[in-house]
Amino acid sequence: MAIGIMTMGAAGAITTPASAATVYSEDFSNGLGSFTASGSVRTGTYGARLSGSLLSDPSITSAPIDLAGYSGVTVSYTRAASGLDAGETFTAAYSVDGGSFTPLESLRTATGAASFRLPASVDGRDLRLRFSLDASSALETLTVDNVLVDATNGGDPDPPGGSLPPVSDVTRPGPYAVTINQSAGPGRDGWLVYPTNAGQNGVDHPVFVWGPGAGSDPADYEDMLRQWASHGFVVYSEVSSSSGDYMVDALDWLEDENARSSSPLYQDLDLSEVAFGGHSRGSIGTFDVANEPRLETTVHVAGGSFDGNGPDNLRNPALYIGGDDDFATGNVERDYGNTDVPVWFNILDNTDHIMATRNGQHIITAWLRWHLADEEFRRTENFLSRTCTFCNLGDVQYKNW
Repeated sequence: MAIGIMTMGAAGAITTPASAATVYSEDFSNGLGSFTASGSVRTGTYGARLSGSLLSDPSITSAPIDLAGYSGVTVSYTRAASGLDAGETFTAAYSVDGGSFTPLESLRTATGAASFRLPASVDGRDLRLRFSLDASSALETLTVDNVLVDATNGGDPDPPGGSLPPVSDVTRPGPYAVTINQSAGPGRDGWLVYPTNAGQNGVDHPVFVWGPGAGSDPADYEDMLRQWASHGFVVYSEVSSSSGDYMVDALDWLEDENARSSSPLYQDLDLSEVAFGGHSRGSIGTFDVANEPRLETTVHVAGGSFDGNGPDNLRNPALYIGGDDDFATGNVERDYGNTDVPVWFNILDNTDHIMATRNGQHIITAWLRWHLADEEFRRTENFLSRTCTFCNLGDVQYKNW
């Protein structure tokens, strides 16, 4: 099936992120996360469940949550108490900078969501949360889920650093001017798109190899390739195939360029930070070589595998992007169901097969800055929270984190 991409002037569907940020989130679906437990505590898709005991009261306590640069802090969670007798209670509390715990609530019965605005004395400090149960029977329980710490006045105006110069808005071009070599690669038929002043200030640049959809070539994605390179990534792209061998060959070539003294990228690449990705057929080729040991992550746009076995090769976190009007979304959904590695999936609103990459390009920028440039704050702020930057663009699912 031949798929082309229309070149359009629109920059994509994503608007500038709001100033509000999710500083911390935990749903306990993969264990306690940063919480530690005492007494009888179990976790699962229901959250964290504390069970009463005659011997010791159960509790869960978070590791310190760094609020440096944040203000207007709100703590929210869901809770359900079951079977507590008169005189028995559960308590939710917080502590600042290792001090004593202050109750948010202490009740015998409660079900549903709770939210508490913390005093300004918390701003910029280390916050810890604790949930505890005072009950005597294992049949008396407290279930806690969807713990969120939000800062309504936004995050640090100077975002936490990674390996690239920080940016405040991934929807805009990054700080680098961009150079394009349209006769690059092992066969000199690919595009190399890279920061013009690569290596300036000692920066080593992560690598992103991109596969176009069938019937397309790098020129059809030029604005997106430029966007990613402007953020500091060295991007290589050539006509794709359902076999991803060309991606591995491209990475080998880039390694050679990094070692060649006359190369414009001489000793300027961070070859420990590499991603493969693609659109449609480019995504299928990415699945084919997703077990390449040099990869840190893969990106799959509007390109589910035909047999549902593509995720078998995944070894690292994966980004899936589809569209609500895309014929390939059913295959991507099946791949999501079959994925065992950490994965984040957005089915974008008002998006067909052709526009999926363009409408998702800023999601990809943020994903690369998280996984290849070590901007760990993006984990919750951009992706793994109910109020994530990109959650209002479509139907978001994620698992295995």
